[in-house]
Amino acid sequence: MPDGSPILHQPLTVRVGTHEDLHAVMDLAVMGAEENGFLKPSSSKLLFDIWPALHRDGGIMGLVGQGERLVGAVLLKVITPWYTDAKALEERAIYVHPDYRAGGQHKMTGKGSGVAVRLMEFSKLVSDKMEMPLLIGVLSNDRTEAKVRLYERIFGKPAGTYWLYGARTDDKA
Repeated sequence: MPDGSPILHQPLTVRVGTHEDLHAVMDLAVMGAEENGFLKPSSSKLLFDIWPALHRDGGIMGLVGQGERLVGAVLLKVITPWYTDAKALEERAIYVHPDYRAGGQHKMTGKGSGVAVRLMEFSKLVSDKMEMPLLIGVLSNDRTEAKVRLYERIFGKPAGTYWLYGARTDDKA
């Protein structure tokens, strides 16, 4: 990670997060919310979704890395859309530490480390195992087209899009 340790020289696997990962996950979640959110993040609101997912209570987290050295994470939550009693799986967030993206501190080139792809594959696996459709959105004003292309490569064509009126993800209120 930023200390120069070769975390990605190990096999790149996604593991299920547990309560022992809470502090490292919260650090990564705050970093991700500060980078990608369009409003100032609240640690207590993040914890509200993260804590149950780390206990596999209505959600699950996929993590890459060990201990305090998390490289990336995906937060999946079981939801009931407002118009039905049926359940679905929602990707609340997917985030890869900036040092492990293309051009990051670890000098990756091209398409990056593969962490995001592995986290997306984990999401598909969870969706398949739980036999629930997976709902995903890309809400970003930074490199949006590249993110959409990556999601299309893994999941196929999108089923809609987002608009954000009166704010930008790179402009915190």
